[in-house]
Amino acid sequence: MSLTVIAPTGQYDGNKVLNLGSNRWSFKPELGVSYPFGTERKWELDGYINAYFFTDNTSFQGTEILHQEPLPGLEAHLSYSVTPGLWVSLDTRYAFRGETVVDGVEQNNSQENLTLGTEASWAPTSHAALNVVFAKALVHRNAPAFTGVSVSYVYSWGHDYR
Repeated sequence: MSLTVIAPTGQYDGNKVLNLGSNRWSFKPELGVSYPFGTERKWELDGYINAYFFTDNTSFQGTEILHQEPLPGLEAHLSYSVTPGLWVSLDTRYAFRGETVVDGVEQNNSQENLTLGTEASWAPTSHAALNVVFAKALVHRNAPAFTGVSVSYVYSWGHDYR
């Protein structure tokens, strides 16, 4: 189980079309299950169900109120542990709904987004990891049409986790 909370940080001016902030809170509760299988249990299938919930932006385009319906999603990963410090996965995420309403007027912009991707993570020590992610949106109705690559380095302090 997890809960992601996004605070209304970033600069926001209701009179501007483009803003760094969104002037609202969002919450994403998530529940996941995981099933290791195969010889030596090196394969793992995990799935998640989640939904984004948004508070209203009460100064959208100056004085209007922007309301967004929940945006539920499903996610699944098939992973393989090559070594204790190296794993790879195939990933998918599907999200739908999330229509917005401005001052009581429905915007008919319900979303649908299907993303496929792959990820690799190498942890040479118990504190450091290098991650590479590739993702592509295959379905993107009223959602971003993207193809992306991400590379990140993570360093963790504290006790070993292996």
